[in-house]
Amino acid sequence: MANPLKKTVTETQVIHARTMLPSDANPAGNVHGGTVMKLIDDAAGACAIRHCRSNVVTASVDRLVFHQPVYIGNLLTLKASVNYVGRTSLEVGVRVEAEELRSGKVTHTSSAYLTFVALDDDNRPFEIPGLILETESEKRRFNDGVRRREERLKAKTKE
Repeated sequence: MANPLKKTVTETQVIHARTMLPSDANPAGNVHGGTVMKLIDDAAGACAIRHCRSNVVTASVDRLVFHQPVYIGNLLTLKASVNYVGRTSLEVGVRVEAEELRSGKVTHTSSAYLTFVALDDDNRPFEIPGLILETESEKRRFNDGVRRREERLKAKTKE
């Protein structure tokens, strides 16, 4: 039986989909990067809350990369899952895909890693559940999250 103080990646995954409208875009029909960024933060935040079952705050966004543009009419799908869990913080990875609904063509448009800190009712960080790693992919993403955390901490000490 699984440890009740730990959760699996699949227990807390979030998939969010939304059709991009003219209000999401510039006059050329390209969806604003800021619109995509907000949707990424929303999906990642919901995933983090599911894992912690508490309020969370975004502490950092690592490597938000825009691979391809998003256009009016695309169905934007955001897939968020926990990659790494520390004592009071966790990293959530988000993959963004745009689907041209008429053709069915799906394009990977962006990816990001977000770090959240879990807060108790007094807005203080508190210890969160651990992560049960069930697949080789989850183990690799966890180890990658450890490496990114170490890089963030090194960069912070240089400030």
